[in-house]
Formats: sequence, structure tokens, C-alpha cells
Amino acid sequence: MLGMEIDGLEVERLLTALGLTVTADGAWQWRVEVPSHRFDISLEVDLIEELARLYGYNRLPVRYPQARLAPQAKAEAEGDLPALRRLLVARGYQEAITYSFIDPKLFELFNPGVEPLLLANPISADMAAMRSSLWPGLVKALQHNLNRQQDRVRMFESGLRFVGQLEGLKQQPMLAGVVCGSRLPEGWAQGRDGVDFFDVKADVEAVLGFAGALDAFTFVPGKHPALHPGQTARIERDGREVGFLGAIHPELAKNLGLDRPVYVFELVLSEVAQGRLPKFHELSRFPEVRRDLALLADRDVAASAVLDVIRENAGEWLTDLRLFDVYQGKGIDPHRKSLAVGLTWQHPSRTLNDDEVNSTTQNILTSLEQRLNATLRK
Repeated sequence: MLGMEIDGLEVERLLTALGLTVTADGAWQWRVEVPSHRFDISLEVDLIEELARLYGYNRLPVRYPQARLAPQAKAEAEGDLPALRRLLVARGYQEAITYSFIDPKLFELFNPGVEPLLLANPISADMAAMRSSLWPGLVKALQHNLNRQQDRVRMFESGLRFVGQLEGLKQQPMLAGVVCGSRLPEGWAQGRDGVDFFDVKADVEAVLGFAGALDAFTFVPGKHPALHPGQTARIERDGREVGFLGAIHPELAKNLGLDRPVYVFELVLSEVAQGRLPKFHELSRFPEVRRDLALLADRDVAASAVLDVIRENAGEWLTDLRLFDVYQGKGIDPHRKSLAVGLTWQHPSRTLNDDEVNSTTQNILTSLEQRLNATLRK
């Protein structure tokens, strides 16, 4: 333990000098009786410490700690958390670090009907439950800032959430955020419009696209007890639930004393970090061909579903697809909506002709009508 060997007779001499009764009990073994006033000596390591002190610390050999530093394997497509933090900071967020312990009453507000995992010996009564979401801590930090006249708040946090009870407890790294206040900082060049669902959705899309896999995620209407029933999106990746985005439920906001719209999001960090490697394609020198389609679809059909059908039928030379207008109102059936979509094709080695593009466009329209009852607006 000391890194050196001390002569046996020297060991006996030093321990005896301390008033201890030392009896040899075999080779390099001693039985030591400690007087009652030496209550600081109760273990073998205490005796070794006394030997080192009397023998002289300056006589002990100096050895630097050694460890084998093996490089950690990391997938090239995996995103980096510090870089993800910088992305959110660049979008106007500030990082928060909150406790993993929350008030059981706050847990109940965010997770009605769910049994919290309680600590056996909590620091205080309002820190007795393990969080199952990062939202309670962030909303509490938001309240702290609003009470101090901070009208525009954007915060994010990365940390663990704890799901389940002691048996089968799951610790899951998450990334969450809370947004409240105006869309832009106060200034003469911009107005004071409040932030809305789509502003926060744009931030979430920036996070999801951070590792180059934005098209792997989809936003679908969802339900969450803490979120507004009409402003909630469940985020999926290949059919798996990976997060939620939405406005705080009005009833929850009332219980928390929040008098303005508050938006939150929470994502499974491992899903966000798992990206795709970019692929290089030689830039085409041939002209693009664009077609704009005005489509009529049922009001409950998501625009993303329309875009998915278009992508499936647009062929391999589709280079850009964007929704640039949504209209509901005069001239449109009350149960329908108009979607304006722009499609761009470009071949890498030749010019596309009208017949090819028209044929592909017709296939798209046929699939839209068969699958989504979406037709060309006339």
C-alpha cells in the first residue's frame, strides 16, 4: 500500500513506540492491541498510516499514477452534444441546469395518475420525487425569471429523466426546452409579436436536423396530459415516439400561475444525436424544371402526409419539394383546404423534357387522389 517494504523489526519498533502491544503472528503478520485512548486507530489502514508517518513521508517512493487511455469508438454520423448546445444558444436559448428531484405535487400536475418514484431520505419535502420529465424544472426556472420582469425567456436543458419504479427503473438522457414571450428581442426594427407553436417547431426542426437526419422525423398530432389538446405534436422516428412539442395545457398553466402562452419541447437525446453521413453528388449543369400544384385536401389531412405521397411518386430526379401556401376560406369547401406545393426536378446528365415531367406529375396526382382524396384545384 505504501509502495515499499519496511523491515519487520522496524515495524515492531515503530508500533511499540506508539504504546501499542505488538505480537508477531507469522511471517509479516502481527497482532496489535490498541489502547482505548487511541480511538483513531480501528482498521489496518490506520496502522499503516501511523507507520508511514513515523517512518517518514520523505522516505516513501514517489510514483505517478498510470492509466491506459484507450480511444473511445464513436460513430461518424453521431452528433456531438456540446455542438448541439451551441446550436440552441445561437438560436437565442440559454442553458439551464435544474435538480433531478422535484416536488411530488408538481410531478402530479405534469403526470396526473402516475405514481412518482419517491426518495427514501429527501433533502426537503419539495424535492422528494425523481423527475420523469425535464419540464417541471424548466417551468419552475421560467416562473423564477418571469417574477423578475424577464418577459422573453428561452431555456434548454440536457439531463436524465427517470421512468418507472425502483424495479426496472429507466434512466434516459433527454433534451428539453421552454419558450415564452416575444418572437424577437426588443428593438426598433422588429415588432413585439409573441412566440407561437410554429416558432418553437422551427427550433425543434433545427435540432432534429443537426445531425443530418431531419427527414427521418415526422410530426403527428398527439396527446399529452401536460400539453394543450389543440397544440400538441408527437415526434416520431421510424414509427417510434422520440419526443413531444406543444403549448402548456391551459388548466396546468392556471395551476402554475402562468398568465401567458408557454411552449415546451422534449426529445430523446440518443435519437437526436443519431444522424446520417452526407453524400456528395456532382452538381448538374442542366436546367431545372419546376411545377406548382394547387391541391384540395380534407382539412384533417396533414400537409406532411401530402408531401410524403409526392416524394414517393416524384421519381429520383426530384431535387426540391416545398409547401409555400395553405388557404382555407372563401371559395373553398368548409371541409377542405388548399395546399400550394412547388416541385423541382433536375437530371444530372441531360435536360428533362415536358413529357417526362407531365407523366410524373400525373402519377403524383393519381396517387394523391387514391390515397388521400386530394385533387388538383381548378
